[in-house]
Amino acid sequence: MQSSSVPSLASIENWPVPTAAAAVVRADGTLAGSHGPTGRRFPLASVTKPLAAYAVLVAYEEGAIDLDEPAGPEGATVRHLLAHTSGLAFDENRVMAAPGARRIYSNTGFEALGDHVAKATDIPFAEYLHQAVLEPLGMASTTLEGSPAKDGVSTVDDLVRFAAEVQAPRLLDARTVLDAMTVTYPGLTGILPGYGHQRPNDWGLGFEIRDGKSPHWTGATSSPRTFGHFGQSGTFLWIDPDARAACVALTDRPFGAWAVEAWPPFTDAVLAELRAS
Repeated sequence: MQSSSVPSLASIENWPVPTAAAAVVRADGTLAGSHGPTGRRFPLASVTKPLAAYAVLVAYEEGAIDLDEPAGPEGATVRHLLAHTSGLAFDENRVMAAPGARRIYSNTGFEALGDHVAKATDIPFAEYLHQAVLEPLGMASTTLEGSPAKDGVSTVDDLVRFAAEVQAPRLLDARTVLDAMTVTYPGLTGILPGYGHQRPNDWGLGFEIRDGKSPHWTGATSSPRTFGHFGQSGTFLWIDPDARAACVALTDRPFGAWAVEAWPPFTDAVLAELRAS
């Protein structure tokens, strides 16, 4: 399907990548436009994290876990792990700070979350994610093939379904999703991978929050309330509550200088067309 009311989606053809697909979905669940092979499966890298976080929040609402129960390193909780404030290092099981002291982006923390939910539910986390999120949303082409931090594989079509859910929740109470997109442990500094030190480096529960970060992978005109995630496989998902829309882009080229240059003007063009439509 080619783009309709968002013709700027076609600009992904100019990205220096072998293959790209993108789509915009409005807050009411309608597809504003799409471009490229939206049914093709791409590795998500860290765009896996919002999906995993959503499953963790389902486990919370089902009563299997509590956000403030101990999880991960000593003194840390499920909430700390979701918000990258457990103190765990980026990619190794090493404690670098006291819980709540710093924003240390951590794949290890999300792996600890997966283990915690698996033990609490007696269901392997990949299967729990499937039952709690993927199956109910009809995300039949999405799988978790390893780490809940980075080993998801999905399509634009499936991620549009997820982005529609986050904007108008059916699987979670809307108040839980509001918490997920609200700054957790405000004021903490930290490094945003690929974009350097941010003061503050704001995150919600599994979602990064734009606020006033600069530089950033979203657009100059993205609202401060914009939240989402990008992945080192050249992927992103943002949701802008002020624009009442979300955008997904998946590629098969690793994140790098090309993405730093291409993504913000792309997002600004998408937002301009949404405002005009």
